[in-house]
Amino acid sequence: MDQKQRMFQNPFSIRGRIRRLEYGISYLIYMAYYMIVGLVTSFMQNGDSPLALLFFILMLPAFWFMIAQGTKRCHDRDNSGWYQIIPFYGLVMLFGDGDYGENDYGYNPKGLGNEDIDEMINEIGTPEQ
Repeated sequence: MDQKQRMFQNPFSIRGRIRRLEYGISYLIYMAYYMIVGLVTSFMQNGDSPLALLFFILMLPAFWFMIAQGTKRCHDRDNSGWYQIIPFYGLVMLFGDGDYGENDYGYNPKGLGNEDIDEMINEIGTPEQ
């Protein structure tokens, strides 16, 4: 049973687990989007025009994207998504390895340890072909 998952299948969903690589790439995408939106709104500003509301509206999807990706990364470490509000826990999510095999939040995204226990038990004693 191969339960590997592709990257960025549901980037705005908080269900499931993601690998460190996907979390790191998500953070880079977020930072690039943040800089682009910041530059565009700063160049558009001419005197009294308040662009803070426009900046906030443009950044809402990016904030949700990072919250969802962080939650899934917490799930990979078998923690609640609320753990991401702990200071410096982002570094733990970025550099710490996820749980081996299936946990409460789903299958291992790397495919490691996702064997079906019932299937393994049924195969005991059967000759290999």
